[in-house]
Amino acid sequence: MAGTLHLVATPIGNLGDVTARAVEVLRAVAFVVCEDTRHSGPWLRSLGVQAPLLSLPAFAEKERIGGIVTRLEGGEDGALVTDAGSPGISDPGEALVAEAVARGIRVVPVPGPSAVVAALSASGLPSGRFHFLGFLPRSGPDRTAVLDEVAGLRATLVLYESARRLGETLADLAAALGPRRAVVARELTKVHEEFVRGTLAELAARYRDEAPLGEVVVLVEGRTEAGRWSEDEVRAALEAGLARGERLKTLSSEIARQAGWTSAEVYRIGAKKGS
Repeated sequence: MAGTLHLVATPIGNLGDVTARAVEVLRAVAFVVCEDTRHSGPWLRSLGVQAPLLSLPAFAEKERIGGIVTRLEGGEDGALVTDAGSPGISDPGEALVAEAVARGIRVVPVPGPSAVVAALSASGLPSGRFHFLGFLPRSGPDRTAVLDEVAGLRATLVLYESARRLGETLADLAAALGPRRAVVARELTKVHEEFVRGTLAELAARYRDEAPLGEVVVLVEGRTEAGRWSEDEVRAALEAGLARGERLKTLSSEIARQAGWTSAEVYRIGAKKGS
């Protein structure tokens, strides 16, 4: 009979946030898979975990999951942890979980700390619906495509970002989404935890030349009707852009990000106008 893969959430800052169930599971399994054994090892040993540790970094995840799955199929129970938070959520583990599920191995979540949920709960932005973006593409068409995709969503947007790229990302969000409320949540559950609130433009200006320290979560309010352009405004912007010789597809994406519409909606208006 195959073993069980336990997905154990670990503290995102404050080490006191580990659950009693997490400790119990980690002490009971035959092995623990870590994103970085050098990071997780000392903490696991402090909890009295004696199981051997296996390394599963993001760059080698696909190459190493075969041996882990073989052990699970052989009847051993294992646990998966990452450096902080829930395994597989913008962290290594997704490929291992998918392979275990495909092989019929039991996968059990052991929930706990989550930077996404912690930041959202204290943000002051609507939390009934949210859209998690993970890390945005660094630049270029892929980044533009993602921003265009989410511009029309009414759900609160949540994303991770490197502190050193925060200013650039906030500026891109401001250009793409307009004057929306936003929050930068930094160093969650740690001594210097901080929530900075303002519009995207205000936050972009604040972090333009100075990167903060620590881990960062960015939250942006979803599209509201108050910020949505009327159809007449969209038509006027299309007329002006087309008169300048811009291509309809590119122009539709640019207008959609500012207007709170989807690019498909804007394109349809432009296509009808040109027919």
